[in-house]
Amino acid sequence: MNEQSKRSSKQWVNDMLREHYRHARQAKEDGQLVCWSTSIAPQELLTTMGIITMYPENHAAAIGARKDTEQFIHHTEQMGYSSDLCSYARVNLAYAELQHSEAENMPLPDFLLCTSNICHTVIKWYENLAKELNIPLILFDTPFNHTDEVQEHNVKYMEGQLYHIIDQLEEITGKKFDYDKLREVMAISNETCSWWKKATELAAAKPSPLDGFELFNYLAIIVFARGTEEARDLFHLWHDELAEKIRLGQGPWKEGEEQYRVLWDGIACWPYLRYTYKTLKNLGINVVTSTYPKSWTVSYETGDIAGMARAYSANVYPNRNLNYDVDNMVTLTKKFGLDGIVFHSNRSCKLMDFRQYEVQRRVMEECGVASVMFDGDQTDPRLFSEAQYETRIQALAEMMEANQRKRRNAQ
Repeated sequence: MNEQSKRSSKQWVNDMLREHYRHARQAKEDGQLVCWSTSIAPQELLTTMGIITMYPENHAAAIGARKDTEQFIHHTEQMGYSSDLCSYARVNLAYAELQHSEAENMPLPDFLLCTSNICHTVIKWYENLAKELNIPLILFDTPFNHTDEVQEHNVKYMEGQLYHIIDQLEEITGKKFDYDKLREVMAISNETCSWWKKATELAAAKPSPLDGFELFNYLAIIVFARGTEEARDLFHLWHDELAEKIRLGQGPWKEGEEQYRVLWDGIACWPYLRYTYKTLKNLGINVVTSTYPKSWTVSYETGDIAGMARAYSANVYPNRNLNYDVDNMVTLTKKFGLDGIVFHSNRSCKLMDFRQYEVQRRVMEECGVASVMFDGDQTDPRLFSEAQYETRIQALAEMMEANQRKRRNAQ
């Protein structure tokens, strides 16, 4: 057995993260091009061209988990940016000036790729970066889906943009785009997404083999390495590990049993990751799924550029209408046998937060599942209250217990 096969998937994740940043810094020193990109962007084009790509959202989350965001947030606000701006943007805009963090450091970009499917704040964020750094900005505009299905005229519009991005990449790199290589990358990306989907869906087992907060660690890999064989093999291993835990009847924790199963809606509170996790675990509450995994299951027919365009518009739930959000959450509630839902009203994510109360109302009406909402932020620690969070989670536990008791009495 070689050394790689001896590693657990968790160890592999840590190794990949370290190597990702180390390789980028070395590549920059060697004169290779570095791109900063939004999270769910057409990485297939960058991977095909061999361009080193970094993800500011990933980086800001890592800085948040290291509890190092306040210096960046204060710096950005002193620059004149509003405290209402997305905290990922505030952290990254400051990092572009300070260029050092307690988390890993990433090299400055030579150009930017921005996709608007996660929100429209990223457009202004990346426009400002491009202006301050005096570098090119490539925009992949994905119209919001007001209808229940992605419209064909939108698909044609996005497909045309993908070909234009290829032209822009050829101009920036001075290299001819390799469409045969693109097919290979698309095939690997599909396989990676398939194993990601298979692994995350194993959490539907009872008890779940997955400690849901571990999902946030694996999330970093699907963001930056989706088009690589290494990520594909990592998620295959993760799937097999979880399947083995199911075979052995093992739950998410070595100590304590899974009493309640919940969905977490929204980004994690990275500066309070340990606190939010322990508060749930102490009450036997396990996060078995979230609204995030499906967004990174970007699948299409290999070689189908139009299909790829459609996938980048259709899979990302912030780019879909309210009906999609409700239907998706109802499906997850039933599939994963949920007892409750935790809604993180994230100050940074206006697009998601403005509709959470209506989504909550409709899902409760259709499923009767217990739910609570707490106020917080993904990386600004000033906007989270431990007391409020604990009170809400305790209330959720009481509601879930009452519902379980009703079901037992009805049997």
